[in-house]
Amino acid sequence: MNEFPSGRPLDLAPFIDHTLLKAAAVETDIRRLCDEARAFGFAAVCVNPLFVRAAKRFLGGSGVKTASVVGFPLGASTAEVKVFETRRAVGDGADEIDAVISLAAAKEHRYGDIAAETAAVVEAAGKDVPVKVILEMCELSEEEKPAVCRAALEGGAAFLKTSTGFGRGGARAEDVRLMAALCREYGGERLPQVKAAGGIRTREEALRMIAAGASRIGTSAGTVICAPQPETRS
Repeated sequence: MNEFPSGRPLDLAPFIDHTLLKAAAVETDIRRLCDEARAFGFAAVCVNPLFVRAAKRFLGGSGVKTASVVGFPLGASTAEVKVFETRRAVGDGADEIDAVISLAAAKEHRYGDIAAETAAVVEAAGKDVPVKVILEMCELSEEEKPAVCRAALEGGAAFLKTSTGFGRGGARAEDVRLMAALCREYGGERLPQVKAAGGIRTREEALRMIAAGASRIGTSAGTVICAPQPETRS
């Protein structure tokens, strides 16, 4: 995973969701985020709902997608509120939705509620807007993790996402491997994917997550991770 067959370093930019979710962020910060995403050719920028319209405007014509978080960062709002947030974000131009599950439902083993809430958010997003379901894996037991993943997949998640980056822990390769295996097991017309997020700040960490099965990397360190690599001598 570290290199192309030619020996050149792997281009990580298409894997990156360039992220800025700090509460004190202002529009000039979002403009800089989007300018960086344009320059590097990242997959998407991920912003709070307040900045979806601005990000969409700054990214116009670039091919970089605009992703909005929903129920972020606690996941503790009601399903109805998450549905409203989703519809508003899509109406403002969001191309993708990153929605946090109810951890209360997960810890109380109400997996049907997680599936139903996910399905409601997916329906609100519409068929052309993929929903990445944030599971906050660091808060789940080893027994809860596969059950929660399966519930999100049952609800129609296009991606399983490891973390908000605001919890006790971030992405772990072993969690990514589990999620990737469950996505393959679930299958379907469009194979669900895995987004690793939380604490990924170096090229080596990103490569480790990709090797484990992630197809997206959520990080605020995209420009560091994708900085030009020295050419390998043959």
